[in-house]
Amino acid sequence: MKVSELDVPEGVAEVLRQDGIEDLYPPQATAAPIALSGKNLVLAVPTASGKSLIGYLAVARQVLQKGGKALYIVPLRALASEKFEDLKKFEPLGIRTAMSVGDFDQPDPQLEKADVIVATSEKADSLLRHKTSWLGSINLVVADEVHLINDPDRGPTLEVTLAKFRKYNPNIQIIALSATVRNSRELADWLDAEHINNTWRPVKLKEGVYLDNLVRFTDNSKKTIPFDEDPVWSLVKDSIDTGGQCLVFVNTRKSTETLAVKFTKFMKDRAASAPDDAELKAMDADENGSMAKSLRACLKKGVAFHHAGLTNEQRRFVEQNFKKGRVKAIVATPTLAAGINLPARRVIIREVQRYEEGGYVPIPVMEIKQMCGRAGRPRYDKEGEAIVVARNEDDASFLFENYLLAESEDIYSKLGNEAVLRSHILSTIATETVSTWDGLMQFLASTFFAHQTRVQGIEEVAQRIIEFLMKEEMLRELNGRYEATFFGKRVSDMYIDPVTAVRMRESLRRYRPGMGHFGFLHAICSTPDMLNMYTRRNDSQWLDDLIEKRAKDLLCDIPEMDEEYEYFRSEFKTAVTLDEWINETDEEKILEVMGIGPGDLRSKVELAKWLIYSMREMSNMFNSDTYPALTELMLRMEHGVRQQLLDLVKLKGVGRVRARALFAKGLVDRAALRRTDMRQLAAIHGIGETLAQSIKKQVGEATADEAQPGPTEETKEQPRSGQTKLFDF
Repeated sequence: MKVSELDVPEGVAEVLRQDGIEDLYPPQATAAPIALSGKNLVLAVPTASGKSLIGYLAVARQVLQKGGKALYIVPLRALASEKFEDLKKFEPLGIRTAMSVGDFDQPDPQLEKADVIVATSEKADSLLRHKTSWLGSINLVVADEVHLINDPDRGPTLEVTLAKFRKYNPNIQIIALSATVRNSRELADWLDAEHINNTWRPVKLKEGVYLDNLVRFTDNSKKTIPFDEDPVWSLVKDSIDTGGQCLVFVNTRKSTETLAVKFTKFMKDRAASAPDDAELKAMDADENGSMAKSLRACLKKGVAFHHAGLTNEQRRFVEQNFKKGRVKAIVATPTLAAGINLPARRVIIREVQRYEEGGYVPIPVMEIKQMCGRAGRPRYDKEGEAIVVARNEDDASFLFENYLLAESEDIYSKLGNEAVLRSHILSTIATETVSTWDGLMQFLASTFFAHQTRVQGIEEVAQRIIEFLMKEEMLRELNGRYEATFFGKRVSDMYIDPVTAVRMRESLRRYRPGMGHFGFLHAICSTPDMLNMYTRRNDSQWLDDLIEKRAKDLLCDIPEMDEEYEYFRSEFKTAVTLDEWINETDEEKILEVMGIGPGDLRSKVELAKWLIYSMREMSNMFNSDTYPALTELMLRMEHGVRQQLLDLVKLKGVGRVRARALFAKGLVDRAALRRTDMRQLAAIHGIGETLAQSIKKQVGEATADEAQPGPTEETKEQPRSGQTKLFDF
């Protein structure tokens, strides 16, 4: 079937034609008329089978023919950017597209002007919590990667969000796009949706096991791959030499870098189109640590590694250059499989286990199938190959039976977990979605959890949560009706766990003037919302020494039980990491000592900034004296600087390193910058002529009072803030 044969709004077929889409794949041809009819739909098809197009067609119908708004929900920020760019192609038809993935405590009024909003599950939930008025105009929700309802972290939020939209608007259309899972019909039954489950792919996928120079595929065909250096490189080399690209999946971050570096030694002239030095320098100009240098060295040879420890900029650069064919092979952790669309001719899976707390565990079949599904580039390859590397014959048999020939597991709701449900029950009452026990039970009965089990299975958990929220004064009951207190409403709005709020409240109450900022840092790290760092065996001694030294600065008691103390150590290590960041410790030193990557540090800093903001918002309720200190701490966390640099880092283009360079030359504030000669400013390390011009423009002209000589040599280097770092690197 051709797109032009569909009953789509005028101009839609032409937009798709310009994007190279004229003919529909078989699953698309079946699904499109259902989506365009306004019916609910669950479409479960393999990766790269074009399921997103069905969502786009439904969006175009809703906006251009029905006049309503559409919400496109994705699990990851990177995926949001990809879908946003796709949907922007329809803007010439009058469809206004917006993306919202950030601040959870803001309703984002600008979104009211958009016809379609692309958002993560968490942001969509946050918008619902703020009862944004324009949400009533949403008549279509597209839930991409809906099988991630099985994910313990993201799944419950997506599930509750869909249940809320269906409660607010029983006639809303839901288009749920999923990978092939065994019980996708169960999802369709829950959503009262039409169900399409199809294994067709635009590029044929061959799955096999590699052992002793031979790939044996599930279709009984075989392929000889000559051995060269090691099994994985043998497979990579064979694919590159025949014009293909490879994705290699391994189970640890360290392995991704080790293997990618190893491959650079063998690439030789296979990297003719690899990124050059200028492009690599621009990739992430402020990153000069060992990991960044290693990544640049790999990219110059046309290979890369990819994991959550890289910065967003680094990951984006790798992905974009892989799509352009300039990077021939990426060695990645399995997280890439659930990310944006990166097809390759060959996917190689080295391990089917990964480390979780307590030891190595098998990777689920569904995740392995997601990795395999990246094989085969539409418009480039006639077939893709997904190959798992075996250690011996027994291992090869195991891989065939338990992975390649096995079905993906059923997906299950994770909403029944008390820690997960706590926040959602509070928000459901705070937004007045329900106000009674019976109303709460009716709402929970509409969830996928209740569809799979029974609502009775969650009653006891819900009762404990209600009792907890009332005890902590987030809820109250009047005449048999629940309502959120001001405290409870703010906790819901700020999108933090109620337990996080309780711990912050107790810390605020214990704070006394003059205590310093470290107690706040540890307080946010002691909450369930902070993902704390692992403590290694060689961390114990220096952590214990620091804990003893800084006990007086803490806003909590140090636990005495061994197990509790281990958790405390982890919290403390994370707090020390954040403290080093705001005290301008060299980033590479932080990464080296703490055993983390730059992406890990960035994510910790972003989360810390949010939690400090939340704590500051609560300070007006529980200890207003802390408000100024938390405001300053939030700004220092955002920029990674001491207090004395806060004025400088507000300038566009000036980060922590450049601000310190300016300060070292006596340019301690905007007044000093205004009276400094342009040439002197440009000569400072890291500034240059272009940035110097920008700075001068931002600070304006010097006033008469400021027109005085600049700092002398004796006053150029100002002493740093009196705050001392916790750990002497």
